[in-house]
Amino acid sequence: MKTVLAFLLFLSLTSFQPAATTYQAKPTASQLTWTGHAEAGTWAPTGSVQLRRGTFEYDGQTLRNGRFEFDMSTIKHEDAKLTEHLRGTDFFDAAKYPTAVFVLREVKNSTAIGQLTIKGITMPVQFPLTLERLPNGSLRVTGTATIDRTQFGVNYNSSSFFQNLGSYAIRNDFQLAFTVVASKS
Repeated sequence: MKTVLAFLLFLSLTSFQPAATTYQAKPTASQLTWTGHAEAGTWAPTGSVQLRRGTFEYDGQTLRNGRFEFDMSTIKHEDAKLTEHLRGTDFFDAAKYPTAVFVLREVKNSTAIGQLTIKGITMPVQFPLTLERLPNGSLRVTGTATIDRTQFGVNYNSSSFFQNLGSYAIRNDFQLAFTVVASKS
């Protein structure tokens, strides 16, 4: 009987996981930068998009169960015409699809695993990230995700869909570099 009780105690101690704490992202302290690429040459426009809100759980070791919303009406570039083009129907159609969402399932071996929704289309994504604890108890999460825009119906000037584009061809993939700062809810 003592052996059974000792075994049950051992199992309960080894299966104990610290309770996860919910963290709330601070949009004004967070930064998201996108970079696109011309298919030929070195042109690589860059700009930003605003994080609307975000939450995730952290148990002291593992980040999981996150949800991050991006305000697509804030996507911008230093060139006002390009900004309007990106917000328009050729690219992200911000009027019809004002929000993009990343749902984080879990982080394994410093790789985020989740689903990204852009223009109403949801696809699985994975990308590396790092987590840093700040002295004030907040967390800083940084990383870069490489996204294939054509998987989300953003096909403008993609040579996968259009021929003879020459110097107007745009690569299918773009990068979204992020720094998200979050504090306990």
